[in-house]
Amino acid sequence: MWTDVIQVFQRYMGTGLIMIWFLAAVIYLFLSEKRKERRILFVYMPIILLLLYFNPLFAGLFCRLVGSEIYFRICWLLPVIIVIAYSAVCIFERMKGKGQVVFAVMTAVLIAVSGKPVYDNPLYTKAENIYHVPDSVVHICDAIVVPGREVMAVFPRELLLYVRQYSPFVCIPYGRNGWGIEYVGDSAEIGGFSDAMDEDVIDLEIVAPFVDARSCHYVIVDEKKEFLGNPEDYGWELFGETDGYVIYRNTKVPLTF
Repeated sequence: MWTDVIQVFQRYMGTGLIMIWFLAAVIYLFLSEKRKERRILFVYMPIILLLLYFNPLFAGLFCRLVGSEIYFRICWLLPVIIVIAYSAVCIFERMKGKGQVVFAVMTAVLIAVSGKPVYDNPLYTKAENIYHVPDSVVHICDAIVVPGREVMAVFPRELLLYVRQYSPFVCIPYGRNGWGIEYVGDSAEIGGFSDAMDEDVIDLEIVAPFVDARSCHYVIVDEKKEFLGNPEDYGWELFGETDGYVIYRNTKVPLTF
């Protein structure tokens, strides 16, 4: 666990230059800032957060109670940019004449070389619509939504992240984390269902009972997937196709109020 904590912080540091600048700014403000309220915000709070983050007892307790996969979010509490900006302004104000210009240029250069262009990240893609979700999600949700009520639908894992961003009326029978299924309720049941949905050949004897038990009105499947069994034998009717996905209507679950 301790190794994971260190690795998470190293990944959060990026190139490392911003974090070095941040730590240098904390030290500078510790030595120069005399106003109590500002020392609390720009010095004491960052130090306390860093001590907590690297405290094995705190890390162990946090990971047991909340989960190790979100421990990195503690790094978000560090006022990195605020501390750097405040310290830079303090230094700038103490300089005179050309010194201010030189310092401002050096600061701008440091900012430029301290990171990487965010759009070089492979996770960033050009938005397909004003909602910033895949067009397939928009088209599927618009097709299955029923005015005045919510519907329950099973989506492929790659679309889970976007469905609730687009429509509050399309519900999913399980939760999710950033990379996959977040098991809720009977984890064994949901785990078996999600694993079955990920197979190239979907076994309807495993999937269909879960769909019925969770009162799912629709099932969305990648068009490349095949079924072990006949969907019609399980009450699934072909509802439509769009953007490489097939939509099935589960007739066992009524859409009446």
